[in-house]
Amino acid sequence: MRNFSILLISLFFLSCQQKENKQTANKSLDVNHKEKKIEQQKEQNKQIDDTIAMNFKNQEGFYIAEGSIDSIDSRVYLKFNNEIFKQLDAKIVPTTGKGNIRFNQIIFPDKTSDGPFGMDLKIDLKQKGNYIIVIGHSLMADNPFYGKFKVQLDAKK
Repeated sequence: MRNFSILLISLFFLSCQQKENKQTANKSLDVNHKEKKIEQQKEQNKQIDDTIAMNFKNQEGFYIAEGSIDSIDSRVYLKFNNEIFKQLDAKIVPTTGKGNIRFNQIIFPDKTSDGPFGMDLKIDLKQKGNYIIVIGHSLMADNPFYGKFKVQLDAKK
């Protein structure tokens, strides 16, 4: 009887220990899955609040991102770093086809700016550093743009 009770107690402890190991393994799998999701999101040019960091090129060599303008965030800021490029060609494509949306301004690394532009932008990049492009609707036109759009940057050497 004594041997039987020792056997039951040891089985009980072993089973409890296995459950803890399974829970630990499941937690580590969940953490790895979350880290992969975060990593994938970082590898895409995503809008966070009113800013899109243009860090990753697609297979064709363009920086492409989707953004949206609403009544709260009436402007979107594209941020990118230039160290080697000489020219920038950019294009905005609203998902509705047409709309009152444009490149309002480009802010150079030395904090000077230029603009406004239209839905297309071609400009020489003479400085190295961080650029900011402001996208919004034209204040001189009716019907402000609210909705989603795609933006494409083609930086050339």
